[in-house]
Amino acid sequence: MQFGGPALAVAPDEVLRDPALEQRARAISAELRCLVCQNQSIDDSDAPLARDLRVLVRERLKAGSSDADVRSFVVQRYGEFVLLRPPVGWHTALLWLGPVIVIVLASAGLFLARRRRPLAAEAPLTPDEEARIRAIEKA
Repeated sequence: MQFGGPALAVAPDEVLRDPALEQRARAISAELRCLVCQNQSIDDSDAPLARDLRVLVRERLKAGSSDADVRSFVVQRYGEFVLLRPPVGWHTALLWLGPVIVIVLASAGLFLARRRRPLAAEAPLTPDEEARIRAIEKA
C-alpha cells in the first residue's frame, strides 16, 4: 500500500476506462511541459491549459494514435519547448552543452586570474619587530 506519492492533477473525469490506455496517457503526460507552469509536467499541473493538453492526449490515444504520433502532434502544435526533455541534436546543442561550457570558461578564468596575480613579497622585519621577537624568545 502506497500512501505518499506525487500529487497528480488528473481529474477523475479525465481518466480513461482502459487501464493500459490510461497508463500510456500518463506516460506521455509526464513527458510534456505545462506551458503555463513551465517547471511541471501536464500530469502534475492544475492549469487549464494543462488539462486541455491531457484531454487532447487521451482523445488522440482513444482515436488509435501511437505514443510517438501523439508526442509528434503536440510538438508540431506547440514546438519542442513542450517537451520536458528535448531531443539532443544540433539545434539543441547549446541547451545541452551550455552548462558544461560555462563551467569550463569559469574554471579557466579563475585559473588565469590566480596565475596573473603576483605573489606578495615578504617585507623584511623592522628593527622594532626583531626586538619584540627576541624579547619573546627570551621569555
